[in-house]
Amino acid sequence: MRKKSEMDHPGPKAGATATGRAGPVADRSRRRFIGAAGLLAALAGCRARKPFLINPCHDPALDALTESPWLARAWLGLAPAQVWDCHVHLAGIGDSGNGLVVGRRLMSLLHPVLYSQRLFYLNAGCVSEMPGTVDENYVRRLALLVRNMPAGVKALVFAFDWYHGDDGLPVPDRSTFYVPDDYARRVAAAQPDVFEWVASIHPYRPDAVDRLEAAAARNAKAVKWLPAAQNIDPGSKRCDAFFAALARLRLPLISHCGMEKAAQGVSMEHFGNPLRLRRALEAGVRVVVAHCASAGKDEDLDKPGTEQTSFALFARLMEEPDWKEHLFGDISAIVLRNRKPEIIRTLLARDDWHGRLLNGSDYPLPGILPLISPAALASNGLLPKEAVADLDILREHNPLYFDLALKRNLRWQGKSFPADVFATRTFFEAA
Repeated sequence: MRKKSEMDHPGPKAGATATGRAGPVADRSRRRFIGAAGLLAALAGCRARKPFLINPCHDPALDALTESPWLARAWLGLAPAQVWDCHVHLAGIGDSGNGLVVGRRLMSLLHPVLYSQRLFYLNAGCVSEMPGTVDENYVRRLALLVRNMPAGVKALVFAFDWYHGDDGLPVPDRSTFYVPDDYARRVAAAQPDVFEWVASIHPYRPDAVDRLEAAAARNAKAVKWLPAAQNIDPGSKRCDAFFAALARLRLPLISHCGMEKAAQGVSMEHFGNPLRLRRALEAGVRVVVAHCASAGKDEDLDKPGTEQTSFALFARLMEEPDWKEHLFGDISAIVLRNRKPEIIRTLLARDDWHGRLLNGSDYPLPGILPLISPAALASNGLLPKEAVADLDILREHNPLYFDLALKRNLRWQGKSFPADVFATRTFFEAA
């Protein structure tokens, strides 16, 4: 493990006392956050000896697991310096003054599901709920998690552009959240030993190509889209100039496909259809289908009027020979409870796909305890039952490490994910 420095201190955990800058924005954020204190208190009151709802945010140091064979298995044949977690979200409430914005629905008790969802995300990131510290503590905790993995591991932190109208202008009122490119870039630049960054640029913007050129010049490793929440149709000719620039710059496009639950409120679900990415592939873009489109259904555009699972449509694209050098899938979120075990079995069994799979955690989701059950995976024959206890302990200390160790221990009929799936650095440095 890396030696922790004073700068690695995670700051106060959820519910702790802290001091920090206060102002009108911070005060409003604090009032809104504390407005659901009753909800979190109720959930915390449900804790048993083994937490199952609230992330306890223990120290990420793993002294208790130094002899764990399941943790050791995570590194078999794998050089830590090649491990770049390719799907990590930045989050907060915008109290750092760095331009991060949370959509009004997530900040309003008039939308209790989204409001509660935001609280779970922030608890998963182990942030303080005191004004002026949430954004900073989220980054501090994330850096601490990475530093408590073997030296060389990095996280690719995502920017997230506004929802844009068809006129190419941002529409903040319809946006779930906003993480500026410049914020993601500065987070990575401040701690280059643990972070790289990924831009998010809406292709309808009049300055989209200029922004893409600027991001590439500032060492962005990819571009992230969530079409359903950002109003992006990847199958539209309006994306052609952007796709041409992506191909020329050799920047990958990481695009969410399939059902979207994490960014609700405004949704154009049909834009997440994997088949809509053919236009980018035809332009020569390296496309990463986030989560391997492992949830939901979409229209089968090859047979209009019929539906297939989004994963089946992703699999169809993977079978098309023209895209073998351009189409990839990230395996973030495939272990969530709302994914079918058969999808994991297929991904494990298809060793001909393994060279085109990339690991990502979808952090902070692994820190939301109810979303992933090692015991359920074991009962479905996908994980050794003996590994469950150690993995449960690991998650309470370091959900980022937990995600990697869990996936490295997945097995089905003698098949597992090889080390190359987790050695993603080469892919993102292949400009």
